[in-house]
Formats: sequence, C-alpha cells, structure tokens
Amino acid sequence: MKLAFIGLGTMGAPMARRLVMNGYQVAVYDISETARSKFAGLRDCRVAKSPADAAKSADAVITILPESSDVNAALLGSDGAVKALSPGALVIDMSTGSVEALHSLATSLKEKGVKLIDAPVGRSPKEAETGELLVMVGGEDDNISKVRPVLRCFGADITYAGPLGSGLKLKLVNNYMSMIGMVMTAEALNLAKILGLDQSQTVATLRKTPAGQGQLNTNFPKKVLSGDIAPDFPLRMGLKDINLGLNLAQSAGAASPLGTAAQTIFTKAEFVGRSEQDCTAMLYVLNDLSTPPPTRSDIQLTD
Repeated sequence: MKLAFIGLGTMGAPMARRLVMNGYQVAVYDISETARSKFAGLRDCRVAKSPADAAKSADAVITILPESSDVNAALLGSDGAVKALSPGALVIDMSTGSVEALHSLATSLKEKGVKLIDAPVGRSPKEAETGELLVMVGGEDDNISKVRPVLRCFGADITYAGPLGSGLKLKLVNNYMSMIGMVMTAEALNLAKILGLDQSQTVATLRKTPAGQGQLNTNFPKKVLSGDIAPDFPLRMGLKDINLGLNLAQSAGAASPLGTAAQTIFTKAEFVGRSEQDCTAMLYVLNDLSTPPPTRSDIQLTD
C-alpha cells in the first residue's frame, strides 16, 4: 500500500517515520519547508512539493493538521490531494477538528469517489515515536479493515468507536475532560498555595485520594456506571463540602470558577430529586438537565 502523509508537526512527523520504518512507501508533505527537510534522504520516503504531488499513486492519504480548514485546503484546495487520487482511494483524517466539518468533507470526497475514516490520536509525541499512541477510529468496517496494519504502526491501542465521526467525537470528549481537569487541578493547587499549604505535601496527599486519582479510576465504575446510586456519600453532603470549600476560597481571595459552577450544579440535584443519591449520580443530574437535539422521529411534520 502506497501512502501520502500530510502534516509533519510534533505528532505527524514521528508517525510518518513509523510508517517508513515499517516498510511502507510514503510521500510526505507539510506547508513548512523546515518540516519537509527533515525527511529528505529518508529511504522509501519521498518529499512532495504539494498535497497533490504527495497523493500521486497513493492508495490512502493521512492528514493530521491543526484545523478543519487546513484539512479542507490540503485535500480540496487548488493543489489538494484529491486531484491526484483515483476513485476508491481512502482518506484517514487524524486531525482534531469539527465534527460538522468532517461530515461536510465526507460529502465532498464522496462526490470524487474517495472514502473517509476519522482516526484522531491520543497521548504524546513520545508515544508517537515508540508506536504507543491511542487511536480512536470512526467509519465503515470495510474501510477500517484495509488500514488496520497502517494504524498499528503507531497505535498500540486502537478503539473502534462507531460510524464516521465517532472517533473524533470520542477524542473531543477526552480533550474536553482533559482541559476541564487542567483548570480543576490548577484551581485546587492555587487554593492550597494561597492557604499556605506545602505544595509537595498537598500533591502527595491528593494523589492518594479519588480527587487526585480521578473519578473514572475510583468511584464511578463501582457506583453509577454499575447502576448503584445508593449513597456512599450523598449529593447533599457534596453540596455541603462545596459550600465550605467555596467559602474558604472566597475568604482567601482565591479564584474559584469551577467551584462556583459545581456549586450551582450540586444545588440543582435537589431540584431534580437526586440530593439523597450517591455523589456519582451527578451523571444522572446532568442527564436530567440536558436537552439533546430532537431526533427525526421527534419532529412533527405539518402542512
């Protein structure tokens, strides 16, 4: 299988090298001449002058680029890869972008006879170099099966999330949780600092608790995700502790944006009748408060 690889950034470059190391013929392209130059002289690797040049004779094109607009330009632009692809070729978009843009891209590619799967990655450049990335894949089974060996070159954990867009949705859920966790961790450590607590001791202590270890690794699997919401620690007590923590933060002058938001949501647990349920029933509280878009069957057609 001949491959085109577009996007030689901090993740893309080591991933492309992994493909070459595993015996694939790869044509690479990046908008940065510096990024391209690092592949010059690499055996079984051709440095292309444009996305279309990279895609010549390629069976599949891999894109891993910063924005959905970059992916569209690389594939559908004036020198886009699609111009050189034959019908039946496959695009593997590994970028983290918009789900709506991905489906729009699929429509455009289908008009050209080109297929698409989404396969964004998780973990770091170090795991890209060692072939230990997490790959989250969405698309048709037939298309995915053709490129499993390709994905295994840099992916130690490959999750098949569902139809087209499912891999990207899973990646965005992960990143959403990760970025909120960044703020939560910083908010707690900032509060500890302002209160005069030793940072090393605080970190060491929190690492021994569900707060530091993460709810997905501790309470959620054995409680709400197993269908058990009998209160080990009820939501009303969680609200009490949030109130105490917020009062402490506010009196110390510590920024507490997530604490304030959490207080609001814990308060609503009583409104939806869940204040005596386990704290992990917060999942159900948010289910109750969510308003998903109507499905087709929900829409009443009128004359």
